[in-house]
Amino acid sequence: MIQKNAKPFLKWAGGKTQLISEIEKKLSESLISKDFIYIEPFVGSGAILFWLLNNYHNVKRAVINDINEDLINTYQSIKTAPEELISILDILQEEFHSLDNSAEKKKEYYYQKRDLFNKRKESQTEHSALFIFLNRTCFNGLYRVNRRNEFNVPMGSYKKPTICDKSNLLAVNEALQKVELLCGDFEQTINYAASDTLFYFDPPYKPLSETSSFNSYAKDEFDDVEQIRLKMFCEKLNLLGHHWMLSNSDVRGKNPTDNFFDDLYANFSIQRVDAKRSINANPEKRGFLKELLITNQPHTEHVRAIYLAGLCRQ
Repeated sequence: MIQKNAKPFLKWAGGKTQLISEIEKKLSESLISKDFIYIEPFVGSGAILFWLLNNYHNVKRAVINDINEDLINTYQSIKTAPEELISILDILQEEFHSLDNSAEKKKEYYYQKRDLFNKRKESQTEHSALFIFLNRTCFNGLYRVNRRNEFNVPMGSYKKPTICDKSNLLAVNEALQKVELLCGDFEQTINYAASDTLFYFDPPYKPLSETSSFNSYAKDEFDDVEQIRLKMFCEKLNLLGHHWMLSNSDVRGKNPTDNFFDDLYANFSIQRVDAKRSINANPEKRGFLKELLITNQPHTEHVRAIYLAGLCRQ
């Protein structure tokens, strides 16, 4: 039942599977030609994590972090209690699929499980199973919470979604054995870096418009102040000689006069890459748009000199 390669076990808004080829082009040969550490401070569904672990066996250690406690606890459940989790998911899948002939009963079942999830009284493994169930059955795999940290995404329209993917969960369990799990602010991840470390950042994207904001990923939003704090963290990593990549929305594509990221990361390499928009209530408005892929390679030494010069002038 164990498949060779692990893949994301969640449907995830903004998942990075489609950007892997562009990310691969940006990997520094001087880094990936030897053993290295991989750190992902906003792990989400882990698309890049699993791709790296599947294809680069010289990742000697990986560290993932996310501020979403429910998400990290689910990774933990897969890492430490996969059989128990699979057993619960199998029951949820069987019960949900048995209601195929009644849309109303399926809807009632979904909202009952959502209410149970938001009460947070189940064991960690049971809560993780509910997390996966809701992810596989909600609208477009979106994760969104209100100020009370209550998951509030409506049910999706999938006819018979896969809720329990046993073979992949076992593959993920195996992959996670070399991964350290953290839950908290992204800046704590610097404590786990050493020489030959690659950071990949996939933060909540800066929204392209007021109606396209999907950054209510935690009860506290990731606003422009947070985007600037992240950039300052990247400058610190650059000063320390670490490799990093960062993805974000191309706000200039929506508004040609909006140079927020172009100005913020002016001293680094900014590339615009194609990405597919998959979250929109209107299918006709889904399509391709540009995203940013920002790196500190090959300009590390140049930017480090600029950064140090700035510090000397302060």
